[in-house]
Amino acid sequence: LDGTVDWARARRLDVGGSHITAYLHRLLRLKYPAHFAAITLSRAEELLHEHCYIAKDYGEDLNNWSCEEHYEQHVRRIQLPYSVGLSTEQQRERRKELARRLMEINARKREQKLAEDEEQLNQLLAVQEMADEGNEQELQRALKLFNLSSPDDLQKLVDQVQVRIERTRQKIVTANTAEESNIEEPKPKVSKYVTTPRDEEDLQQWVVGIKKKRQELLERRNARRQRRQDMARRRTVAAQERMRLINQLARKEKKDDDFGMRDEDWDVYKAINKEGGDTDSDEETEKLLELEEILRCHDPMFEGNNDQSATPGEAHQLHVGVERVRAAEVLFQPSMIGSHQAGLAETIQFVLKCYDEPTANALVSTVFLTGSCALIPGLSDRIVKELREMRPFKSKFSVQIASDPALDAWMGARDFALDPDVLDNCISRQEYLDKGGEYLKEHRTSNMYCPSPVPLKLVDTINISTAVVQEEIEVDIM
Repeated sequence: LDGTVDWARARRLDVGGSHITAYLHRLLRLKYPAHFAAITLSRAEELLHEHCYIAKDYGEDLNNWSCEEHYEQHVRRIQLPYSVGLSTEQQRERRKELARRLMEINARKREQKLAEDEEQLNQLLAVQEMADEGNEQELQRALKLFNLSSPDDLQKLVDQVQVRIERTRQKIVTANTAEESNIEEPKPKVSKYVTTPRDEEDLQQWVVGIKKKRQELLERRNARRQRRQDMARRRTVAAQERMRLINQLARKEKKDDDFGMRDEDWDVYKAINKEGGDTDSDEETEKLLELEEILRCHDPMFEGNNDQSATPGEAHQLHVGVERVRAAEVLFQPSMIGSHQAGLAETIQFVLKCYDEPTANALVSTVFLTGSCALIPGLSDRIVKELREMRPFKSKFSVQIASDPALDAWMGARDFALDPDVLDNCISRQEYLDKGGEYLKEHRTSNMYCPSPVPLKLVDTINISTAVVQEEIEVDIM
């Protein structure tokens, strides 16, 4: 008002861009727990500025998002980074490369071992020459060095080293003559269901049998999952039966604790185990996939699991739908993030009610929006809608957005720093030392200075004359 801030009636809303980003971040992580690590705060902030908007009518917009056609037209599919699996040919080449490296490592080890054995053989032959020359003193010293007791042990060790050297040389020759193309590929597992009948009727019965086996596997898996869910609840029949068996086992005397000695105890263990004594094994999963692959080849009506038809790229996508409007609505409904504050529209209405009608009209004549949140599409239209609802009929108001909302505050600080009279608004070193770092001089662009702590008012001391009363106490000592 008149170039100054009315601090007594001004209100600050403690909700901004960081709260919106954090809310969108939580929404996406709850929606896609499998991509928990890929959904970061920086990615949520990017989605906020590129894909989110503020609805003019939040309730109506939510109803539109519940329509499937509207969802498909306005949803944003964000591709996350992912790695593509290797093809069959690439896996074969990789196995060949690993096999070649392993052969090279083994060849280097054989050559190193051969060199060590040849060196040891030369030393042993030198010791034998000492024995032939009759140098007993040097011979005993050499035998002691090799932990040998007699020349016969020396001859045995020479024979062992020579045999080992010959075997190593044969292995080296065999490895050098082997070709990489002779590397055996792992044999594929032969399924017992691959023999398809040739007769049409037998083929139909065979397909029905395959479907029945697949359905049995699915029913056993679903039964185990249902049992685990029942065990997790307290008042289900399965949980009560488990507690009854545990209570019965606990009542047994410790002296006669022979649980586990009989085969029937395994059934009791499976009954009290939360996992039901059985889990989804890899063999069962592989068998289920095999049966589904056979049904896709021989039964045109079979669809199987729809999740398997999704490509890796589609499985690593974020579908940002209603989150586009929910995140930015925090500005007008802070209760969505658990805040007890009023929204932006309610705060504006509260401030306007603090003034008389002419002053309120002057305030709404220029509603200026700045800051990075002003870049969110739809903010000005929402403010216009809210002002039209709260202001009198046919009242005039104007909503304007800064030319560069993100840098507007910095540019204002730059212009203030370039003002020739900026030093008059700064505190001196002596004022800083006397009044502390919280002191500031009030000017047209500053905050209001509130001393902290508030200085206490001086109170006149009141002299109250007090009379000293002396009392005598008599004590009778018997």
